[in-house]
Formats: sequence, C-alpha cells, structure tokens
Amino acid sequence: MNPWIEAARPRTLPLALSCILMGCFLAAASGNFSWPVATLSVLTTIILQVLSNFANDYGDAVNGKDTDLREGPVRAVHAGHISARAMLKAIIIFSVLALISGISLLTIALRNAPANAFWVFLGIGIACIIAAITYTAGKRPYGYVGLGDLSVLTFFGWVGVLGSSYLHTHVWDWGLLLPATSCGLFAVGVLNINNIRDIDSDRATGKNSIPVRIGREKAVRYHWLILITGMLCVSIYTATHFSHYSSLIFVLSFPLFIKNGLAISKLTKASELDPYLKQMALSTLLFVILFGIGIIL
Repeated sequence: MNPWIEAARPRTLPLALSCILMGCFLAAASGNFSWPVATLSVLTTIILQVLSNFANDYGDAVNGKDTDLREGPVRAVHAGHISARAMLKAIIIFSVLALISGISLLTIALRNAPANAFWVFLGIGIACIIAAITYTAGKRPYGYVGLGDLSVLTFFGWVGVLGSSYLHTHVWDWGLLLPATSCGLFAVGVLNINNIRDIDSDRATGKNSIPVRIGREKAVRYHWLILITGMLCVSIYTATHFSHYSSLIFVLSFPLFIKNGLAISKLTKASELDPYLKQMALSTLLFVILFGIGIIL
C-alpha cells in the first residue's frame, strides 16, 4: 500500500463521519437539510481526520513514542517510509485545506444565520485543527496525559453532532446532547481499544493513556461503562422523543457493541484486539445509519 494512504488510515474515516451523519439525519428529521452543507461537512471532516492521523504519525515518531515495542499497525515516519520533514509539510498543507474547506462550508451554511454564528463556528473550526495536531504533536501533547478521551467525546460527539445539525437548521437544540453523547462515547470506545492494545508500549514510553493510568482490568470496566452509557443515552432520547416504532431500529446495532465488549474483556493479544478497532468503528457507523433511518421514516 502507498505509505501516504497507509498513514492517512482510511479505516478511521467511518468513525469520523458518524457524528456528521448523525447531525445531518437529525436536521433532516426536523425538515431542514441541505446537500451542499452535508457535502462540505463530509469533505471538511475527512480532511480533518487525515490531518489528525498525519499529526499522530508525526508526533509519536518525533516524541519517541513509536518504538519496536508497539504492536499495532506500522507508522510511516517511524518505519522510515515517509520522512518527518515531508510529514510536517503534509500537516501544514492539510491544515490549510481544512481551513479553506471549513470557511467554504460556513459561508454557504450560515448565509442566513445570526451574524455572530460565522465567527463562533470559525473559532470552533480552528479549535478542531489545533486539537487534531496537538493530540500527539508539539511540546505538550494532550494525548500523552490521558486527555484524548475527553477530546474525542467533545469533537466526535458534541461538536460534531450539534455543530453539523446547526449548520442545517440554525437552531441550537440542546436536547440533541443525548444522541451526540452516544456518538461521542462510541468513538471514545474505539480510542480505548487502541489504548488497551498499546498499553505495554505506551507505559514503556511514558504515554499515560487512561488504560496506562488505571490498568488493563479497570480499562475493560471503563470500556463497558462507555458502551452501556452510549446505548443508554440514545435510548433515553428516543423514549422522550418517541413518535413511531421505526425509531427503535437502532437497537439492532446493540448486539455488535455487546460483542465488542465481550471481546475486549476476553482477548489480551494486540493482534487479537486490533480487528475490534475496525469492528467498533463500523458498528458506530451502522448505529448512526439505523438511528437516522428510524427518525426520518
């Protein structure tokens, strides 16, 4: 595989798109949906996710967190497939592309919104770019002190869902915090599997993820808490906004989350855990699609 494509980690894209799709579905259910807004939202999200993956590859390599102890997929910079300088240039290019795509999105989406909405969302967009880069890059990467989970919940949940919904509707609906939290928590679940898989190498290199801080046994319990809370939040939302039985179709995705939790509880080898990263990401995307179908039928 081309090292640039490998470094972009295409398998992370379904997870990144889940929160945007949920926001679009919620907007469509309210009778407010725009294809140009949805298309630019998807494009901007893809650029941001690739930017994040490039920055993660670069940051872990230059900060010495990628070593031969790491059992996950090979990183391009650490393996020498892409130079650190070339990756840094790619990070700058994708930061600019994210800014251009994001401003284009806001210009189209917020034409008839309150005047300050553009500047609020521009600030949010810049925060997204900074968060994508500083997760593992820079002098004080927040991913190395266990704050990655909070960042994922914030950007893959609350910001992604509420923000994308607002771009269609121009209305802040705080009731959407429940499905947004579900979406964010399932994304945190993917990160937690990644951190459980890498717990030994992270501990050896001083990368203090939550599993490193609390140990594997408690990290598995934490994983179950993430999954159960995610399922509970969307169930409460649906119960309080119930209109027809088709809105319950998302429950069909729940066995996949249970399967994931059981696997993480039982498996210990990195090679065994790695497939469940993809399984969790795809389960989240399926959950969002089923939830969307249910609320717009």
